[in-house]
Amino acid sequence: MWGRERNNFTCLASKLGGREIELFGVNWVEGKLSSLVSKVSRREMEASVSPPIHQVTSHSIKECGDSIMFLKVQLPWNVIIPAEQLNAQGLKLQRAITLQLMEDFATKKATKELGYLLAVSTLDNIGEGRIRRQTGDVLFPICFNCITFKIFRGEILEGVVHRVLRHGVFLKCGPIETIFLSAQKMPDYQHVPGDNPMFISEKQSKIEKDVVVRFSVIGTKWIESEREFQAVVSVDGDFLGPV
Repeated sequence: MWGRERNNFTCLASKLGGREIELFGVNWVEGKLSSLVSKVSRREMEASVSPPIHQVTSHSIKECGDSIMFLKVQLPWNVIIPAEQLNAQGLKLQRAITLQLMEDFATKKATKELGYLLAVSTLDNIGEGRIRRQTGDVLFPICFNCITFKIFRGEILEGVVHRVLRHGVFLKCGPIETIFLSAQKMPDYQHVPGDNPMFISEKQSKIEKDVVVRFSVIGTKWIESEREFQAVVSVDGDFLGPV
C-alpha cells in the first residue's frame, strides 16, 4: 500500500507476534443480536458513546506486505442514532447505524493502543438498542472488524523523504508524517546544502526529497493532542538506505 515490494526482505514486525497477542488478549462476549429497543437505567443511558479502547478484543494478525505492518482488530463500539432516523424497516436502520459508524470511525483517526484506524472491514453484530431519556436518541452497542496500522520499535519500513535539514531528514510512511532520520544515524553520509539539499555517501548514494528510504525504527511517541505517532529511525545497518 505504501512503499515498494521487496520479496527478498523479511519484515521484522513478525517477531512481535507474542507481544501483540498479549496486548489485545482481552475476552469480550458478544451481546445478544436484537432489533428491539428497550429502556434501561439512567446509568446505562448516560454511558459513554465510545467505550474505552483498551476493552478491545482482537484475534489480530500481522501482514508484512510492502514492509508495512497492519493489524486486523475486532472492536466493540457504541453508535447513537437520532430518533428521527429510526424506522421500522430493519434494513434502513442497519444502514443508518453503518453510516454513523463510518463517520465516528473516521473522526477517531488513531489510538495509542491500536495505531491508525484505516478501514472498517465487517459489521459483525448489532446489539439491543437503548433509549436515552434526555434526547430520545437510541444507543446501539455494536461489534465490528477493522484494519489498523501501527509502527513498532525494531521494524524495518520504507518511507519517502519530504524535508531535508542540516541535522537530518523527515520522512512519511503510510499515515505517519513525522518520522525523523538524524544525520547521526546516517553513517558515511554528508550533508550537501544548496537549492536541492541532500545527504550523499562516499558511494554517491543520495538521500534527498522524494527518495524512498528503507530504515529501522529506533523509537516511537504517541502525541495525544494531535492523535498521531512520531518516530525516530536509522539507516545504520545492512540493506538500509535509499532503495
